[in-house]
Amino acid sequence: MARPKAFVYIVRCRDGSLYTGTARDIAQRLAQHDAGKGAKYTRSRGPVRLVWSEGPMTVSRALRREHQLKQLTKPQKLALIGGDLVLLLPRRRR
Repeated sequence: MARPKAFVYIVRCRDGSLYTGTARDIAQRLAQHDAGKGAKYTRSRGPVRLVWSEGPMTVSRALRREHQLKQLTKPQKLALIGGDLVLLLPRRRR
């Protein structure tokens, strides 16, 4: 059986803030954000614009990557978006 695939993404909100999330279908997820049915954070900050994405990967890996990215500061996220920062996801402990 094929493993479900997921993506990690960063969107820029109307107010200039950044939101990081995961989705199996980025286009559908962006439409949800713009319709006010996405994350609570983006409801009052739409429309959103996709500025960075990564994947496909397993759902587990996408969630770990999302957590890693949410620990970054805004300047670090902007460097990642601009291609000036490369982050490797640490190997999972067994």
